[in-house]
Order: sequence, then structure tokens, then C-alpha cells
Amino acid sequence: MTPPGEDVAEWSLTRVFDVVGRAIPDHEMVVWGEVRRTYRDALTRADALAAHLREHGLSIHRERSELENWECGQDRVAVLMHNRPEHVESILACWRARVVPCNVNYQYTAAEIAELFRMLGTRGVIYERGLAPLLRDALAELGDDAVDVLVELDDGSDAASIRGAVDFEAIVAGGGHLEDETSPDDIYIACTGGTTGRPKAVLWRQGDLFVAAIGGSDDTDEAMLRTRAEAGAGVWFPTSPLMHVAAQWTVFLAASMGATVVLHDDSRRFDAPTILGTAARERANMMTIIGDAYARPLLEELRANDYDLSALAVLGTGGTPTSAGAKDTLAEMLPGVTIRDGYGASEIGVMGSGDQAGRVAQTQRFQVIPSARILSEDRARFLAPDETEVGWIVRTGHVPLGYLDDEAATNATFPVVEGERVAVAGDRAQFTDDGQVVLLGRDSLVVNTGGEKVFVEEVEDVLKRHDAVVDVLVTGRPSDRFGQEVVAVVQLREGDECTPAELRAWCGEHLARYKAPRAVTFVDLVRRHPSGKADYRWAKERAADAVDAAG
Repeated sequence: MTPPGEDVAEWSLTRVFDVVGRAIPDHEMVVWGEVRRTYRDALTRADALAAHLREHGLSIHRERSELENWECGQDRVAVLMHNRPEHVESILACWRARVVPCNVNYQYTAAEIAELFRMLGTRGVIYERGLAPLLRDALAELGDDAVDVLVELDDGSDAASIRGAVDFEAIVAGGGHLEDETSPDDIYIACTGGTTGRPKAVLWRQGDLFVAAIGGSDDTDEAMLRTRAEAGAGVWFPTSPLMHVAAQWTVFLAASMGATVVLHDDSRRFDAPTILGTAARERANMMTIIGDAYARPLLEELRANDYDLSALAVLGTGGTPTSAGAKDTLAEMLPGVTIRDGYGASEIGVMGSGDQAGRVAQTQRFQVIPSARILSEDRARFLAPDETEVGWIVRTGHVPLGYLDDEAATNATFPVVEGERVAVAGDRAQFTDDGQVVLLGRDSLVVNTGGEKVFVEEVEDVLKRHDAVVDVLVTGRPSDRFGQEVVAVVQLREGDECTPAELRAWCGEHLARYKAPRAVTFVDLVRRHPSGKADYRWAKERAADAVDAAG
């Protein structure tokens, strides 16, 4: 962390939303189906839940000044819910109680949840009753006394309640209030999804996260927050699950600006007619999606039916790359809508964006924030904008403290370079001639074949442009000749036929020959996480079945 100057006023997230809530108490904050909550309603309900957590002994026990960067002196509370207003209220409540809400993937097995709880040192859980069977099995693995506080939301499920749980709505009805004792040093935890390895818990100071991901700046003051909230920011519709921090950051960024946030019910399968119908009904101005997994079903529905999306100004994409072809088609079918790529990660916050208002998408090309830099290959120095060496994109200034209880990983990911502490997310990048940054992909996903590095996302983007391809993941597998070889796991359109050799030839027309897949396997459905992010561990398993495509 780079300490702020003496003239910089930092913010806890509770203070931010208290100011916004006082400015626009009767403005709608969250919409979910038929449920509509104002800022006053949501914050009052969160306050009552915060008082309950504090009454049951959950709070802060050691201040930041007493701790190492990888340590947390606040109790951790897991939030195990689908998208709904109570999910947002639970996070707000934890912040006010000075405990740390932790996002939990409801697709995990009980064993995976138990392992996550152990890593986090979880003392409380706020959850939907429909997820009680999963939670009960996880708690059984941990032991009866593993968790001190259970708050259960009645979601209409027939599942049995967990013994000792207190009803969410009963807590809210009972009222309760906590005075603001929060600090910018209070912690926000981002649990990573474990796309390429074991999940980790990234520790952010709230004062840093506010600037890095939730719309703050070093000169934000109360008058600015109030004025911005009163001006409003329209209606934002993040369609991805709140269990991932990208959606959380979008929700709280929108709310910090006085927007109304529309939530998609992710307890059901992704349904393009419902998504588009909701965007039309609520007159969404800003909508976010995750990669081709979201974009392609939406495009098919837009071709089939008409929706009044005249209010939509920006369609944001992020989390995983959206192919150039999909973005081009979105731009054609939604004239006047800006297609905006966003780039960020749990370890670096929101780092950049790339806008497209017509054809010729510039996939993975971004205008980055001033605090973004590129490190040299050896991580010893910062590259100048006129250097074209492939390096590591990093954030300076407002960066996380580290990984919970992991000193080694903290020191590796947040090193000091030329006197500045930086955050290295693991993405490779290089400068372009016009000063933009091209992201080449995550280093852990690079395939080293015959002495050459192949970034899988570049190959995936080319394959997705083929008319027969619905979705694809690219990975590597061992090769006696090349060390590793590039393998494509491909989902074809129903009724289309294509051979591995044809796909390799297609890639060879657009990429260097060594980047073209040497083997291809076809699947009925490419597996992705609920967020839309790629499941590369699954892809590596399927790569073993790939058929030789090399000519």
C-alpha cells in the first residue's frame, strides 16, 4: 500500500453509502423482480443486521496498525446467496459491524465450501434456506462448533432450517442500530474463483478499494459524493452473480453514484429472454455481461425477437474475453450502444476499458488508468510506453495488502519495484504504438510449444470467428516433440460439421502457424463457471481426447 498524502481524505465504504443514503433516501437502490428497495430501506435493514452481528460478538479485534499485510484483525462472515436485495444488504451490514463479508460460490461442493471456510476462519454465515443442505454438509465436515452465528433467509424453499439459525427477516423487523465506527483501514476480502488454481482471499483496505474499484478518487469529499448521488446515474443492470467480486464492484460503483441497480435472479439458468425483457422493462442505461457465454445467447434472442432497448447506452463486457465477432454483431444489432470492454482482477481492481461504437472490435486492447504500469519480463523495472517488450501489467498506488494468512504469496504478488509497491495480477501485456495496452493473457494459461509462447485467449478469439464454432477453450497438453502442444476444446453449432484440420487451417490464416491447434476435440457443451469464466481445469482433462489436426 502507498500511504495517502496528508491532504487526502480516505473513506470507509460504510461512510460512502451513509452519505449517498442521506442524499437520496427515497430513490430506488435495488430492484429484483417485484421487489423494489429504496436507499433508506436497504440501509435501515442492513443496519439492523449489523447490530445483530455485533450483539453476537462479531466485530474487529485488532487494528490494522498491529498487523502484517497478510493478517486480518476482523471476524469473517460468509455470504452464501444468489442475487437478491438481501445479498447487498448482508454486505452492507458486515461493513457497518466491522466484520468482513466473504463471497462464496454456491456451485462449490460441501467439501470445497468447508475448505474455503477453513482458509477464511469463518465465524458466521448469512445464507438462503434453499442452500441449507449444502451448508449443513459443509458445517458437518468442520465440526458442530465451527461457526458461531448463522442467519438464514427464508427464500420459500422446502429445505429444513439449520439448527441454531436466526431468521433474517425477524432480525430486520426487530430493528437495531450501530453508530458509524468504521475506518478506511477496515478490510474487504475478494475470494478468487480458483479458475487456474486454489481459491485465495485478497485483502483490500476499504480506502484503497473505494479508489481502485468503486468510483472514488484521492480528492473525493462529502459534497462530491452528495452532488453525484443527487444527479443520479440512471439504471444499471449487472447480469452476473454477486458471488463474484466483478458483479459486487459494479453494484456498489453504481450505488455510490446514486443509480438504481437491477439484479438478475441467478438461481435459475441464464435465460436470454428474461435478461432482455428485464432490461427493456426497467429501462436499463448500463448493462454488463460476461464474455461469449452471455453474449451469444443474447444475440440469438435479439435475432429472434424485438426488445425496446432504446434506453441502453452502454453494454459492458468483462470477466473473460468477449470475442471480436460477438462484439461486432452486438454493435450491429444495438446501434447507438457503446460496447465497452472492462479489464480488472481481484488483485488489481478496475484497470482499464476499451470502447467500441461500431465494427472492428479491438479485443483485449485497453486505455488503462494512470496508475497502471507494465513491468519488464524479469519484474525488475517499469517499461516505458515506447518499449514493446512483453511484460506484466501491474497496478501502483492503491493496491491490496496481500493474501490472507499467506506471507509467501503476498510477497510474490505484491513486490516493491523501483521503490513502489505494486500488484501483479499475472496477466501479460505490452504497449501499442498509440499508447494503449494489449492484454495477451494470463501467464498461467500460456502454452510453451517448441520454444514459443502461445496465449490461449488469442487463439480462442480467432476460433470463435469461425461460423461453425459456438464456443471454445484452448489449453496445452504434453508433447514429446514440442514439450507442449496447443489443443482446442470446441463446441460446434448444432448441425454444423467441421474437422480438426479445417479449424487448424482457419487459425493458420489469421495467426502464426505455431499458434494453431495441433489437436482438437469436440464437445456438446464447453464448460464454464456460473460467472461465464472458463473452466480450464476441465479443458485440460478433455484435451487428452483431442484428435491430431496437424497437417
